[in-house]
Amino acid sequence: MKIKAAVVHETGQEFQFEDVTIDEPKSEEVLIKMVASGICHTDVSAQHQLLPVPLPAVLGHEGAGVVEKVGEGVKDLEPGDHVVLSYAACGHCECCLTGHSYACEDILVANFSGKMADETHRLHQGEQDISNFFGQSSFATYSVANARNVVRVDQDTDLRLLGPLGCGIQTGAGAVLNIFQPSAGSYIVVFGSGTVGLSALMASKVAGCTTRIVVDIHDSRLELAKELGATHILNSKKVNALEEIKKITGRGVNFAIESTGVPEVLRDATESLAPLGKVAVIGAPKMGTKVQLDVMDLLINVKSVVGVHQGGSVPKVFIPNLIELYKAGQFPFDKLITLYPFEEINKALSDTKNGTTIKPVLTM
Repeated sequence: MKIKAAVVHETGQEFQFEDVTIDEPKSEEVLIKMVASGICHTDVSAQHQLLPVPLPAVLGHEGAGVVEKVGEGVKDLEPGDHVVLSYAACGHCECCLTGHSYACEDILVANFSGKMADETHRLHQGEQDISNFFGQSSFATYSVANARNVVRVDQDTDLRLLGPLGCGIQTGAGAVLNIFQPSAGSYIVVFGSGTVGLSALMASKVAGCTTRIVVDIHDSRLELAKELGATHILNSKKVNALEEIKKITGRGVNFAIESTGVPEVLRDATESLAPLGKVAVIGAPKMGTKVQLDVMDLLINVKSVVGVHQGGSVPKVFIPNLIELYKAGQFPFDKLITLYPFEEINKALSDTKNGTTIKPVLTM
């Protein structure tokens, strides 16, 4: 079937709208008519090959749409279902079998190799295979995905808003609700007020953290953080964030979210912790990035530095839970979203880069 897709042919190239052929879904796969797709920093990293993906490729990994066809062996999805697409995993390694698919032993192959689980492609231009991304390639009018990473959702919520739940929003919220699981009254600081950071902030309010600090360099984003529940906001260009955190808390925070991917910020996040504190490393820098930490500080104060991928989430369970929180008015993630027509993907990226948009969502 012929579809329209945003294709990247060369490193750093703008997205090109082109005709692409998509195959029928194979065993345990579904064909989805895309309604919307969020744009994530990971898409940009792949576009510029900071996270290598074979080119040409159709990127996008925060898709939402309606099931059109199901392949053989699919039992929990049917045509007409509203769905959100999340990350791909092998489904058979020890991590997947024990409910930790976000730590799948083949996570890089499943999401960045450009191929589906059977090591073949579903997207083509003539004789040229087009790489798949995150098992979905949602920057297109149709997508084929494995049923494992397709989450059925209720039809009473605007489907255009739900795609970012598949990656950025579940990552930030999951770091707090799944990994930290803070006690009521805890102190938390969030470094970076993009989609991931603000999702973590909203989740920390749900979890009962009473001191919620957000650090960023953009006043407009900090004001939104305040609206979403931050008790304190700090512009690190104007104040010494570490000194201010110590003033606010007296001894440091129990939990810190590092969502910027900047090595120096990870060091600050670690130093902001009180004894027994934990920092979640979420921001994705260039592959191979190193950071220096004070080992004696970690040792004496029994601090933990935890890598967090996809918020430690099982999407088929966690995404519906986040939607219920949203419908109850406790998790207003829609305030992060700006809608763009699919054809304005390059403008959406530009607006995100200059800070005017937090979470762009393309509507097909």
